[in-house]
Amino acid sequence: PVVRQLAEEYGVDLSRVAGTGSGGRVTKKDVLDFVGKGETASGKQEVANEQVAPGEAILPLTQMRKTIAERMVASRRISAHATTFFEADFSGIRKFRHGRSLTYLPFVIKAVTGAIKQVPVINASWEDRGIVIHHDIHMGIAVALEDGLLVPVIRDADRKGVMQLAKEVRALAERARSKQLAPEEVQGGTFTITNHGGGGSLFSTPIIHQPQVAILGVGAVQNRAVVIDEAIGIRPMCYLSLSFDHRVIDGATADQFMGKVKEALNHTDWEKLL
Repeated sequence: PVVRQLAEEYGVDLSRVAGTGSGGRVTKKDVLDFVGKGETASGKQEVANEQVAPGEAILPLTQMRKTIAERMVASRRISAHATTFFEADFSGIRKFRHGRSLTYLPFVIKAVTGAIKQVPVINASWEDRGIVIHHDIHMGIAVALEDGLLVPVIRDADRKGVMQLAKEVRALAERARSKQLAPEEVQGGTFTITNHGGGGSLFSTPIIHQPQVAILGVGAVQNRAVVIDEAIGIRPMCYLSLSFDHRVIDGATADQFMGKVKEALNHTDWEKLL
């Protein structure tokens, strides 16, 4: 069942996977290796039969790339995407991080989980029977790979401090990049954060990870001139973007949520949230 679930997650046809287990059984590692390699016999044949024009090359589609493409297009078709942008001051976080091996991401996770508790419709999904509000907060964290993207999940993120969140983010990212994630570690997320700022990006309009109803994009943290008490100062600032499903969330609700995320990032006493 675990192997079958993993194959369904990545859209893999198990009949095309060579099994290395006992009696030729297909293992979890076989499926992950297949996804990473992305070279099926049919895929090679399709490329071989294509007429390549001068000055062009064909980049074969890996199974992971096909799955990502299908899900991104499906999400745009399913959800009424809208995006709102806010800017947060990371001065307090930068001060707290001094001397500690911490990225900004666990602080954002902590701020988001607190805001979700105040605006719970953000942590929901759309079903024919109605809008399902999830009381547990399972935070998906988008991890970029050489050949695609995975979204491992931190369970019960609201019940964990900054240091524990940082530890889990590192561990999940390492397992994602080494293709060692268990199937259950990429399932059941209720909200997603994508840290596109890691590559220097400032703004993004991320696509919602179905069946969720919102996703937060985190831009690069940069020193910028801002007005503080009628004076100009230099502060580490970060643009945040929330793509949300307008079928479920109205603009005012999205802005209310983002205002609470911003307030937490600007003013939280992080020493109390370790």
